[in-house]
Amino acid sequence: MNPVRSLLLAASQNRWLRERAPKYRFVRRTVSRFMPGEELEDALAAIGALREQGLGAVLTYLGENISDREEANQVTARYLEALDAISARELETEISIKLTHLGLDLSAELCYENLQKLIERAGPESTVWIDMESSDYVDRTLELFRRARLAHPNVGVCLQAYLYRTADDLAGLIPAGAAIRLVKGAYREPPGFAFPRKRDVDENFFALACKLLGDEARKAGVRAAIATHDRELIARTIRFAETSGLGKEDFEFQMLFGIQRAEQQRLAREGYRSIVFVAYGDYWYPWFMRRLAERPANLFFTLRNLFAD
Repeated sequence: MNPVRSLLLAASQNRWLRERAPKYRFVRRTVSRFMPGEELEDALAAIGALREQGLGAVLTYLGENISDREEANQVTARYLEALDAISARELETEISIKLTHLGLDLSAELCYENLQKLIERAGPESTVWIDMESSDYVDRTLELFRRARLAHPNVGVCLQAYLYRTADDLAGLIPAGAAIRLVKGAYREPPGFAFPRKRDVDENFFALACKLLGDEARKAGVRAAIATHDRELIARTIRFAETSGLGKEDFEFQMLFGIQRAEQQRLAREGYRSIVFVAYGDYWYPWFMRRLAERPANLFFTLRNLFAD
């Protein structure tokens, strides 16, 4: 694994850094590139601006690994508030959640109850996306996803291309016609669980994307969300889709707020569904460090802000 990526992923789990880094102006200034603000209103304003550019959005409230039942219920209430605001403003924006943020570490049943509230409030036309967390949570995440989908078709799940197991997981989900967001992955994994080299992750991502866009997935009604900022992978995916006879409406691209903005806009102009992942909340440090690890080039932007102080 790239040593810079390894260092950033280790830093994302460091409690001392998590408590202190947000106090520095240069860190907060860098984070502002990747999230519009800590408040829901900040995120909704950004989503409104994205809509004016022909871009869709998925909203997430940052946080993970809740260890208190009342806090998990409060997080659920925050998402319900966001869903009500989305509906009131007619933004047609979906949400994406982490199951550990809804209480999975406490109880699978508590987590499912909270998840069900969000799915029901979102309504049948709006997908609630379940983020995939580290490899320790994959089985539990897929179990709750399958349980939720038996009752509600408007739920989707994220799969990570850097895990060796993902090809098998994808093969099991395609026949059910699931909504699937494919990402590269951004957690620090034990040896033997994930591809260590970027080149191998990229090739596995493309192979999985081809399966998401393949005949079996199309016949099953899979919703394919290709979530990458890698322009070469985007171009390869488009070439595969074109040669396979897919229309631009048959899949979508999802990217993070503030990254590859020109590419997001280009895809929208060319008629593709271009979706921006918009985050808000004050628990942004671990999320931010994983974003740097996904794209270490962004570290230079952070350093530039440091020397600008």
